[in-house]
Amino acid sequence: MQIAIVGLAGSGKTTVFNTLTRGHAETGGYGGVTLNVGVVKVPDPRLETLAAIFKPKKIIHADVTYADLPAPPASSEGHVGTEELPADHLARLRDSDALLHVVRAFEDPANPHPEGSVDPARDLERLDLEFLLADLSMAERRLERLKTSARHGSPAEREAAEREEAVVVRIHAGLQGGTPIRDLGLDADDEKAIRGFRFLSQKPVLVLLNVGENDLPEAPALVTRTAAGYDHHEALVEALSAKIEMELGELEPDEAAVFMDELGIAESGLNRVIALSYRLLGLVSFLTAGPDEVRAWPVPDGSTAVDAAGTIHTDLAKGFIRAETVGYEDLVTLGSMAEARKAGKLRSEGKTYRVRDGDVLEILFSR
Repeated sequence: MQIAIVGLAGSGKTTVFNTLTRGHAETGGYGGVTLNVGVVKVPDPRLETLAAIFKPKKIIHADVTYADLPAPPASSEGHVGTEELPADHLARLRDSDALLHVVRAFEDPANPHPEGSVDPARDLERLDLEFLLADLSMAERRLERLKTSARHGSPAEREAAEREEAVVVRIHAGLQGGTPIRDLGLDADDEKAIRGFRFLSQKPVLVLLNVGENDLPEAPALVTRTAAGYDHHEALVEALSAKIEMELGELEPDEAAVFMDELGIAESGLNRVIALSYRLLGLVSFLTAGPDEVRAWPVPDGSTAVDAAGTIHTDLAKGFIRAETVGYEDLVTLGSMAEARKAGKLRSEGKTYRVRDGDVLEILFSR
């Protein structure tokens, strides 16, 4: 899972990156050209609990890759700002599974807002517009090519080109009207037709309002107002103070707990953002446990037992026989797989079983 951290210059997105990755990337560059990449282990206390039961050699958390990207230059007549990003930066952006859009909502006299005032709604709209323009430019180029390719090839190829053209025409019209692709209600066939284009406004987005320490008490109200004005599909809104969260990450756990209590912070921003990222992407984690390792495996919600087997290794999916399954809570309560079996809580599930978050699986397969 890869999430691109985006935001206008001065939004604090690199500070958010440092908060999530416990990194020390240089901040305050106001739109520098540095690409920062970090891998974050997804906090999951269930793994430590299972480790106490199974005494494994290692614990493996699910992970998320975050890419902190420079702000795109503003578009102008004949130039699409996002497309002027360095090629590797643009590839990272398009290849991401979701966007983490950091929006400045803090005052700082030492680092004034480049626009002269703090206005989260304005900044949110501006970067969204840049991504809409990038998608519109790509759609226009594709339509030009389809005018030629749709008239050539085999009947099946022409039919596929016509289907694709119909989807791209619909997307183009929506973008011209200011509607992001994620709001167009594309069905599975439509999505398949445009899968290779990696449109930016099609990606799920988590809007993260970066507030100041003094604004923390008002943050929930700001989130409510912003969410009410940002009525889009596959979009979530949250707030944190990146500066405070980064300071918390540099403290010992006991000191951090005291600091959080003083500030009225109930949960770390890292845990909250990761949880929202999972929710945004529709992911759940199934677990495996044994003497070698205890591990969390992220899969799309609705995945089947054979999908889960394939996530572990393709051979398990090919030779799938059944999945021995027990819920995490039942396993912890009963203390072992053997006791779960005795209590009737260990179930044998087939290929079509829909895996639930927290299921502990053992895949049986033929070699």
